Amino acid sequence: MSNPNQTDTAITEALGHDDHEFLASLDADRGMFQQIGDSWHGPLGGWAKFAFAIAIVIGIGLAYSFYRAITADGSDAMLGWGLTTIGLLIMQGFLKEWMFARMNMLTMLGEVKRLQVQVALLAEKQG
Repeated sequence: MSNPNQTDTAITEALGHDDHEFLASLDADRGMFQQIGDSWHGPLGGWAKFAFAIAIVIGIGLAYSFYRAITADGSDAMLGWGLTTIGLLIMQGFLKEWMFARMNMLTMLGEVKRLQVQVALLAEKQG
C-alpha cells in the first residue's frame, strides 16, 4: 500500500486552476434550471442541448397526439393516436432519465472535486 503522504501530494499536484474554477462555479443552492444550464457545458454539452431540443419536440408531439386521441371519431383512429401518445411518453421518459442522470453526474463530480480540495488543504496544514 502506498504512503498516505504520497497520495495527498499527488492529489494536491493534480488539482489545478481549472479544478478551483469548477468548484467556484458550483453553488450549494443550485436549482433545477441552473443544473440544466450547467449540463449544457463540457464535453457532452452539445448532446445535452440536442436532447433538450428533442425533448421539446417530443413534448409538442405528445400534446398533439393526446389531443388527437381524445378527439378521434373512430376506434381505430383513437387506438392509433393513443399508441402514438404512449410511445412518445416512453421516449420522453427515457430522454428525461438521461438528462437527469447527467445532472446527477455533474453534482457528484462537484462533490468529488470538493473532497479533493479538502484533502489537499488538509495535507498543506499537516505538511
